[in-house]
Amino acid sequence: MSEITITLPDKSTRSYAAGITPLEIAESIGPRLAQDTVAASINGVLSDANVSITYDARVSLYTGSSDEGHGVLLHSTAHLMAQAVKSLWPKSQVTIGPAIKNRFYYDFDIDGTFSPEDLKKIESKMRELSKANLPVSRQKLSRNEAIKLFKGMGEDYKVEIIEQIDSADNISAYSQGDFIDLCRGPHVPSTGKIRHFKLLSSSGAYWRGDEKNKMLQRIYGTVFSTKKELKEYLIFLEEAKKRDHRKLGKELEIYTFDDEVGPGLPLWLPNGGIIIDELEALAKEIETRHGYQRVRTPHLTKGDLYKKSGHLDLYKDAMFPAMDVDGIEYYVKPMNCPHHHKIYDASPKSYRDLPFRISEYGTCYRYEKSGQLFGLMRVRSMQMNDAHIYCSHEDFEVEFMDVCQMYLEYFDIFGIDKYEMRLSLHDPTALGKKYIDEPKLWNQTEDVVRNALKNGGINFAEIPGEAAFYGPKIDVQVWSVIGKEFTLGTNQVDFAIPKRFNLTYTDENGSEQTPLCIHRAPLSTHERFIGFLIEHYGGDFPLWLSPIQVIILPVSEKTHTYATSVQSKFKAAGIRVKMDDRPEKIGAKIRQAELSKIPVMAIVGEKEAENNTVSTRRRFIGDQGVIKTDQLLKNIISEITQRSLPHRQS
Repeated sequence: MSEITITLPDKSTRSYAAGITPLEIAESIGPRLAQDTVAASINGVLSDANVSITYDARVSLYTGSSDEGHGVLLHSTAHLMAQAVKSLWPKSQVTIGPAIKNRFYYDFDIDGTFSPEDLKKIESKMRELSKANLPVSRQKLSRNEAIKLFKGMGEDYKVEIIEQIDSADNISAYSQGDFIDLCRGPHVPSTGKIRHFKLLSSSGAYWRGDEKNKMLQRIYGTVFSTKKELKEYLIFLEEAKKRDHRKLGKELEIYTFDDEVGPGLPLWLPNGGIIIDELEALAKEIETRHGYQRVRTPHLTKGDLYKKSGHLDLYKDAMFPAMDVDGIEYYVKPMNCPHHHKIYDASPKSYRDLPFRISEYGTCYRYEKSGQLFGLMRVRSMQMNDAHIYCSHEDFEVEFMDVCQMYLEYFDIFGIDKYEMRLSLHDPTALGKKYIDEPKLWNQTEDVVRNALKNGGINFAEIPGEAAFYGPKIDVQVWSVIGKEFTLGTNQVDFAIPKRFNLTYTDENGSEQTPLCIHRAPLSTHERFIGFLIEHYGGDFPLWLSPIQVIILPVSEKTHTYATSVQSKFKAAGIRVKMDDRPEKIGAKIRQAELSKIPVMAIVGEKEAENNTVSTRRRFIGDQGVIKTDQLLKNIISEITQRSLPHRQS
């Protein structure tokens, strides 16, 4: 039998008989590695660990603790769960079961719903299948073979998926025991590799996320390569559950939804309105310092404007339907940019007017499918911290980096320690479909952005196929204090739309030039950013952002008069203050203030009234002793002015 050469990640080489599998290579290195290996990379392609290698190749072995291996482990556990469901409910149909960040899910067409007891039964069956250590094998199928196979199994959803696959594409299925599933793979070599898992929850989900389709039953789960990693993740989920912005948003009376208003259309309650006002004040302050001028634009416009911008061709599925006004189609705006382009074009520009920076908290509307709506994170009405910078090619790098520095400034204010800039690039195969068909401009602009980031010393990752339809963009990922990841702001480069709108400026030589446009939204939308902040702070907002900053707690009715004078003094200084004058014991008032997450408690007894003082408590810190009322007011104003972070965030 002929020999092949395998090159490992450390550049070392080993000779093996042709037909060796990655799992056998792992065994030759050490039994522990073989035990932990769940997948492999062969010449850069993620593959099954039990596939035969018949040629010289570069091979990397992945354990479940690696990013690549964990993804395979997650997806394989989704299959194990589907096998368990089919075993317990033979008449159910399986649909799709992808891996997502640290979790997986699978959607099932089943009569009724899954109860918590059902999840325990499924998990028990999964453990049984894992102990059986069933081999997992891949088979290639033609399109017709795949349709015949899954039609014979009564899996209508799989048949629908296959019928939409290009007949030239490779189709594969994976089997383990008597369970067969349509999948590209890769998967673990056997079910025994799946040991440390937990089913988390179940919910309803429309097929393909479309409320016009049938409601399916979705089960979420997680899996890790070690018991320790699983335990740590479950603890993280418990903390995330406590911080869920949907739960805290209701408890802290920040926002609400109402069926008569419509799904995905948040109503901001007074506490939410305060947070919005504070965020807008911060944005105005920083944007003014960075040379922006504020503008306002209408909520709707003629369809011709979106035809010119390209939204009707490339973004229409995310727009609400047109409305007929005097025989003309109008749309509610999904983006502010076309309106801002018109503001730029309202008067002639020369190079002296550039860079031209305009900003707006503009309200936009996007049609998100009902199945995709999620609290404040996915909504249909949003107020976007939008701005557009029109500049020359020569000024681009300076302007682009100024926006990046603005992001860093905001991160410092909000205590965001972990973030990542992701340079989203176009997919050359989707030009004219998903992206404007300007291949030369795409490559040139992506190079300019890439170089600007490198020159600015900003760490970034490149993500192919995620650009805006008119140019590359920076997507900003941030992590809350407990490590939960959020997609937040964006910084986009537009090389095409200014030309479509005939936007020009006169250069130093009197020639007309087309400006570049930078779209940026560092504070995202009020909806998404406030949702993030609720979870980031766990509802314990910094003093400057807290809806109620100080609560006055009179010990008894005898001190109400003095407590009212303290409240009036704080209110006159611009402090958001309230008084709890209920006939309750002071301990009960303190507990209620803690539950309401009010940062400062000013307790007033008879001694405090005599000495013009207050006894203060701070959340997380506790009793801070007696202080002169004027001194406390001074301290509070200083903390608010500096926008200091909470004393504790976790």
